Amino acid sequence: MRLDRFVLILLIVLVAAGATLWLAALIASTFVVPGAALAILPVLLVAFVAFRIIRDRMTSREDDHYDRMEGDQ
Repeated sequence: MRLDRFVLILLIVLVAAGATLWLAALIASTFVVPGAALAILPVLLVAFVAFRIIRDRMTSREDDHYDRMEGDQ
């Protein structure tokens, strides 16, 4: 495995762990302050937009051009 791919995977895992802890703290705060539930709506909207961007990026045929380039092995 190349070093850049390993670092990318490690970064994604760390960001996912941090996001999980932050979201858990946000949900836990809704039990103490009921108005904090309104903060979950923007989080869900950002997650939806990120999901759509990643899905469009993964299924785009135009972006496959760079996968076929030589010298990237």
